[in-house]
Amino acid sequence: MKNFLLFYKSSSISGKISMLMIALVFFVAVFGTAFSRHSAFVPSDSAFVPPNTEHLLGTDDLGIDLWAQICEGAKLSLTIGIFSALLSGIAGSFIGIICGYYGGFFDKFVMRVSDILIAIPSLPLMIVMGVFFGAGIQNIIFVLAVFSWTGPARIARSKVISLKTEKHVLVAESYGAGIFYLTFRHFLPEIFPVVMVSFIRLVNRGIVSEASLSFLGLGDPTAKSWGLILNHAISFKGIYFTDFWKWWLVSPFAAITLTVLAISFIARDAEKFLDVKL
Repeated sequence: MKNFLLFYKSSSISGKISMLMIALVFFVAVFGTAFSRHSAFVPSDSAFVPPNTEHLLGTDDLGIDLWAQICEGAKLSLTIGIFSALLSGIAGSFIGIICGYYGGFFDKFVMRVSDILIAIPSLPLMIVMGVFFGAGIQNIIFVLAVFSWTGPARIARSKVISLKTEKHVLVAESYGAGIFYLTFRHFLPEIFPVVMVSFIRLVNRGIVSEASLSFLGLGDPTAKSWGLILNHAISFKGIYFTDFWKWWLVSPFAAITLTVLAISFIARDAEKFLDVKL
């Protein structure tokens, strides 16, 4: 808590506003549906009701409340963003530690695989894998993690390569310390700040990628994703010849844009606060 307060005080004005914005998104994701008057899945009024006191953001073509859908989408986007970042961050860090410590054939093989994943555009492959594995939330998290572990792995590897020649590590090895002891006692504390900044950026990437896949119709059709709301809105014929776009398109687009910008500002300030450079 003390470190967070120090981070908040040292952050820029945009960073502080961004933290409040993300706190609001978390609140909406956790408690928004509880305070919403209507369901995000069942029609509650006529189609295309403009924003009013009953429907804060109006309704869509099926008469489903858009505010409830935005709240449900916040929960889904944060869940996928955080869990995909956790999975890729943890897996990538441990892969990088093993590669950096042992080197050899395994290190070369993993680095060449990561080179390929970095060189190939990720979105087309995500689309292919999304079609192959299906549109479930767990599958989306897995697909996103597959294309996101390379960053933490390379960061951890480069850090461990320099750390394993340090005197305190060599002394620990001389007393019989193994990879597990060195990892949790010496390596992880050193790489944690850098991986933490990478984790924040991976959350951003997960949210954008999930919204992109959902917008293309590859998300879970039973869930209310921000990208899926945009997909339904764009698919409605003649939306730009009416006033419907003012609440049906703008609200999910604003939610995605503001959330992504807020996380980007937080990552920038965290990079300065932790004195790391990715």
